[in-house]
Amino acid sequence: MADILHGLDEMIRLRQRWSRLMGGEAAELPPLPAHLTELTDFGSNPGALRMLEYRPEGLPPGAPLVVALHGCTQDAAGYERGCGWSVMAERLGFALLLPEQRRENNSHLCFNWFEPADVSRGAGEVASIQQGVEAMLQRHGLDRRRVFISGLSAGGAMTVAMLATYPEVFAGGAVLAGLPYGAARSAGQALDAMFHPALRPAEERAAAVRAASPHRGAWPRLSVWQGLADETVAPGNADELVKQWAALHGLDPTRPDELAQEDGFTRRRWRDAAGRLALEAHAVPKLAHGVPLDVARLGEAGPHLLDVGLSSTHAILEFWGMEAPRDRAFEVNMAGEAREVSPWRLDPSHLLDRALRAAGLRR
Repeated sequence: MADILHGLDEMIRLRQRWSRLMGGEAAELPPLPAHLTELTDFGSNPGALRMLEYRPEGLPPGAPLVVALHGCTQDAAGYERGCGWSVMAERLGFALLLPEQRRENNSHLCFNWFEPADVSRGAGEVASIQQGVEAMLQRHGLDRRRVFISGLSAGGAMTVAMLATYPEVFAGGAVLAGLPYGAARSAGQALDAMFHPALRPAEERAAAVRAASPHRGAWPRLSVWQGLADETVAPGNADELVKQWAALHGLDPTRPDELAQEDGFTRRRWRDAAGRLALEAHAVPKLAHGVPLDVARLGEAGPHLLDVGLSSTHAILEFWGMEAPRDRAFEVNMAGEAREVSPWRLDPSHLLDRALRAAGLRR
């Protein structure tokens, strides 16, 4: 197995080097949606990424910034549309930065979260994303205290890399089907980690993050999402990620402060010594590899954008403190027992749709 992984790693490296040398594939980029614009002249761009942005009309200075990283085989515009990020940017008043991988860098359009040259502070793709963030902050007068980042799969692993290498830049992050920082240092190791996550002590996981930057202040808050039916990124990776960030925050990963269980998911939450939310982890039993959506409320289903009746975009924004939670609400089951309902799942239009489907009046 080790020989196979090593050979695969070398093949991928050679293909990427050849593509860079020859200028990459000359595939024409599709036209951008009207609401997105390309961010240019944002720095030296050592990772050779493309940057797209969205700024709602009339957005005032001091607004937050959200960075969203797509997964493999996806592009920035499609990922944004599927998650509904620009809709929420318009509704809540924040700017949006959408880094996009180029096929010249990775033939499957994955961010290279496993390449040391791309996940080391001041170099490669992490430096390009940091430069994009800095350009957005300066040009639009955005709030440096409210910069957040989220991503799926390779974009999720790159989200963790950004939080590790530039923790002073971000107030919080969200990782969907991602991996802990330092889980791999080559393409072969990345595949092994995805399918067979290594069990490491929490402090060992945290040490990899601490070594990634000179930062010694407070760490960003983190929301972790994992489908238990995911056959691409094994659920054990979420456990390792929770251990890593719990240790950074000085928390016990085995002792959450809050536990919520419903039909569609389990959520654990940890609070810091001051009582502030520092970490949360969602386990969604029937979710495969992708972003959990509730398209009756927000977004558009597609490859790795999965309509499971749970809006992770709303939930992540609430965790970051950018969307006020709704009033507590309860459902009553057939036995007359009441239970609390997650605020981002309680939506009148969604409840009506469920009722019509149950009555056979809507497919």
